[in-house]
Amino acid sequence: MNKTVAKEWLNKAWHHLGSGKILYEANHYTDTIAIDLHYAVEITLKSFLAYENKKIIKSHDLIEIHALMQDKISFTDNELELMDIISTYHIKSSYPSIDRKLPSREDIKEALDLLDKACKIMDIDEEEVMR
Repeated sequence: MNKTVAKEWLNKAWHHLGSGKILYEANHYTDTIAIDLHYAVEITLKSFLAYENKKIIKSHDLIEIHALMQDKISFTDNELELMDIISTYHIKSSYPSIDRKLPSREDIKEALDLLDKACKIMDIDEEEVMR
């Protein structure tokens, strides 16, 4: 186990999550918030790979990344669906398009709790990450 490296990844995730929270509270555009949240979730999931000293894959697909550590962190069907929505939005819809659907504020709110869950699983003090 490598808590030091996992903390570094979680700290970077916190930066994106913090931005997302500020923008959410300011009732900012959900498409902009979704990009920060995607990176926060992606980097949080990759922190589990770092924790286990595994290779960090070069992918933005949250479901694919989660599959590599599903024995370490489990998600409800609703959470997995939300990760799929976030991935699809980031990978396919983050650039302007005619039929682009913006993420809902409800979906954004749900995605804001992952970092806390990850810290608890890896027994990492959340205060150390939020610097």
